[in-house]
Amino acid sequence: MSAEEVVRRLQAATNAHDIDAFVECFAEDYDSEQPAHPDRAFRGREQVRENWSAVFAGVPDFQADLLRVDAADDVAWSEWRWHGNQAAGGTLEMAGVIVFGIHHGRIAWARLYVEPVEQGGGIEAAVHDMTGDE
Repeated sequence: MSAEEVVRRLQAATNAHDIDAFVECFAEDYDSEQPAHPDRAFRGREQVRENWSAVFAGVPDFQADLLRVDAADDVAWSEWRWHGNQAAGGTLEMAGVIVFGIHHGRIAWARLYVEPVEQGGGIEAAVHDMTGDE
């Protein structure tokens, strides 16, 4: 199975909320990193199950749009948009990129660059946040 096929299989399991099929996409010793949030790193497929079981329960209509996926050998670069309505009454809207490492048809590692979509503020506010200028 190609790296791109693994990512598409992951999307299908995600949108079906099929936790067993979802977890099956990952290697037993899966290594997850979020470089912008280093404290969120974890290892192991069982943590994937715990995390995404909570997501599926907390966002009952969770949907993952796979905007683009490209692969070279055993690495896939993918762009995602996640959205849904939270059971507690809020709205989930996230977007970003995930780089996957694939080994033997399963996701062995990933680097997630997925963040909440911000509304308002504009580019001036973003530049201000970056520079610290008053």
